[in-house]
This record gives sequence, C-alpha cells and structure tokens, in this order.
Amino acid sequence: MNIYKLLQLNRKIKSHRIKFLGLYLLHKFNKRYLAVNLDPVMACNLRCKMCYFTDADYVKTLKGQFNDEDLELVAKSIFKRALKLQIGCGTEPTLYKNLVKVVELGKQYKVPYISITTNANLLAEDKIEALLKAGLNEFTISLHGVTKESYESFMKKASYEKFHNAFKAFAKLKKHYDFKVRINYTFNKDNFYELKDFFNHFNAESFDILQIRPIQKIGNTEYNDFDISILTDDYPQLIHSIRETCKQNSIVLLAPNSLSELTNDNQSSLIFDYTFCYISPNKFWKEGFKWREQTFNEYSTEIGWSKQLFSNIFKSKKELKTLSNRLNYEIEFN
Repeated sequence: MNIYKLLQLNRKIKSHRIKFLGLYLLHKFNKRYLAVNLDPVMACNLRCKMCYFTDADYVKTLKGQFNDEDLELVAKSIFKRALKLQIGCGTEPTLYKNLVKVVELGKQYKVPYISITTNANLLAEDKIEALLKAGLNEFTISLHGVTKESYESFMKKASYEKFHNAFKAFAKLKKHYDFKVRINYTFNKDNFYELKDFFNHFNAESFDILQIRPIQKIGNTEYNDFDISILTDDYPQLIHSIRETCKQNSIVLLAPNSLSELTNDNQSSLIFDYTFCYISPNKFWKEGFKWREQTFNEYSTEIGWSKQLFSNIFKSKKELKTLSNRLNYEIEFN
C-alpha cells in the first residue's frame, strides 16, 4: 500500500462531505481507516532543543511502558481497524525492548503499513534488519541539522556518526528489502540555509522521502525562536533547488513552495480528529475506552461513533474546523 498516494488523494478530494461519507461507510462495513500512533515507551535518549524533552518538569510526567500482556491487548483492541500503524509519535521507540514484537503484532493483524519514527541514534544495522524481517514498511527519521556542528548542537546527546551509520545501513539493506526511509527536517532561521548543502551530506540512495517543515511551539522548549519571517524571500528559491534535486533522484518532497502556504486552510485536516488514534501507556484514543476489556468496535458503538461520522456529512466546514494546527504541505510525486 502506498500511504502517500492516499494522502495525495485525500488532498485532491475537496468536499468534506464526501470524505465523511467515505469514513462512515468504512466504519459501517468494518474496514480500516484509522491512523494508529503508538508510543510504547515514554522516554527519549536525546534532548533536542526544539523538543519538549528539554523541559525537565514535563519530562518528569512522561513515565511508563507497555508490558507484554498489555501490548497484546492493544493490538487485539484496535489493530484490525488500523490502516497505518505509526510507532513513535512523541517519544523514542528504539528504547523499547520489544520493538520488533510491536511490528510483528501489526503484521499479525494485517495492518497494511507500519512505520517507525526515530532519531536513529540507536539503529545499528542488525536492529534495522530485524525490524525489516518483522515486516516494517518505513523508517521516519527526525533531523534538525545538516552539518555535524548544527546537528549535534540542536540534537543534544546525539552522534552525527551514529546517525550517518544508520543511513549507510539503509542504503545497503535497500538492495535486499523493500522499505521506505523518510527524513523529517525541522527548520528554523538558524538551520535553514544549510539545506542548500543537504545532498552533499546525505546519499540520495539511502532515503525516499524528504519532508521540510518549520519549527512549531510544542511546549517549553530550549530553543524558542519561532519567527521564521526573515526566511520568506529566500525560502522559495532554496526549496525549488531541493525540489529539482529530489526529482532527479526520484525522491518524494513534502514541502510548501512558499512560507505563505503554511497559513492556508488545509481542508484535509477536517477528518484528522476522526482518523487519528493516539495510544501510550497513559492514554488510549478517547477517555472512557476500556481497551483491556473492549475492542474499538464495541467502544465506538457505545459512544455512537457511527452516528457522529454520519452527522458530520451534513455539517459546515466552520462547524468541523479542527483545533489541531495541521501543516499545509504540498505533496509532489516524481
């Protein structure tokens, strides 16, 4: 399954009524439509300056991990309705000792697309291969700097060498396994311009998707300069250059053509709250879901989820506008 083609289709369908009709039918006929985002352990090995893990008080609240029994119950309760399983949403999944088991459970319940979001510093070649053998489809890699100096400054406690060793392993294993590697580059006014040298530092054969996204306020972070207006004039030219290089190397680029596009209303986000399902040792989708005892189908019947999806077909966009601050990315396929 090509998850990016589905995302592109979602953006092409402008009518929110059609989208909610589709969700309603998928739900009624017991089909998959959920994006399950699972944090199996509430910890991280790095202290990235643009991340809430630099807030010592907040980190103290992030405790716990799934034991084997609960992990099985998580899978049993909701994986049958998952279109995508994203492992690692706000923490570092490679710290979880049973990470391969999570992927295996996803495959056991026939989840079409399984991805891991990681900083890659703990991804040795043998661990990467074990995840691929278990059925992983994609590695999504967080990156905050192109050069060693910038990378290790923004991603405190990280090793530039270990990071690149993971990409060397990706390039090697791509000859034997079918999987994707996606880089998520978060930029600010201090690390943006080094993107012009991106392909001098990263082998185009080691990754498939490049997402370039601006800094966002996600808590009390060490780096807190969120004003990127100074980049407005230079942004289009630099992105155009990267886009051309991506085309030459058959790499999917996820990035707006201009910073002004980031303020546009993204209608695809209207269904976000109805497809996104976050799970951690401390939270499971909606409050009241007794996931150790109930399945998704049982709880959704209890709360009238089907009726809610159906009623949304007839609501206005204004009524449905989500509170989530979803970025408006242009997806270009080569």
